[in-house]
Amino acid sequence: MILINLLPHREAARKRRRDAFNTAMLGSMLLGGLIACGVYLWYQSQIETQQGRNQFLKTEITRLESQIKEIANLESEIAALRARQKAVEDLQSDRNLQVHLLNELVRQLPDGVYLTDMKQLEQTVTLKGSAQSNERVSELLRNLGTKAPWLSKPQLVEIVAGTVNLSPRDQRRVANFTISVHLLRSSEMQAATATPGAAAPAARP
Repeated sequence: MILINLLPHREAARKRRRDAFNTAMLGSMLLGGLIACGVYLWYQSQIETQQGRNQFLKTEITRLESQIKEIANLESEIAALRARQKAVEDLQSDRNLQVHLLNELVRQLPDGVYLTDMKQLEQTVTLKGSAQSNERVSELLRNLGTKAPWLSKPQLVEIVAGTVNLSPRDQRRVANFTISVHLLRSSEMQAATATPGAAAPAARP
């Protein structure tokens, strides 16, 4: 017996293929959405992790900057304390400098030289006086430069001719001079005497 299919089999086949295609498209869309969602979530997790690291670094940097400021403050305080300590030590070691200065001037002042004024500004001493001649002034400069351990760098600032009245009828020509000389601190004196070939040290305070 011969059976004849009078149903629209071509339409049914096309419908099946269309349904399969739609199902595959929907599955692909769902799979693509899941993949995109997974990638988004992964990137979001990486971003949050990196943001956490950045926040941690910012916190550590802030803490380190605070520590650096504290260290800088401590260093400035230490430097100030050292400066005050050095000032106290200098005062203690230099308390006899004026005695050394007067002793050296008494020893090195040649005959015929008279001091009329003496001023000290820090370590620079300015001497003013009169001498019987320019040669006496030169001798004083040599003595201060070579024979006075506590004095150094004598310089002739000024020398002018003048007169002095010994009596109403007796006038003498003199050389009025101004000399500056450096008074060594005790620490400078110790450093100078510790140098090889230095002169024998003078009496220390």
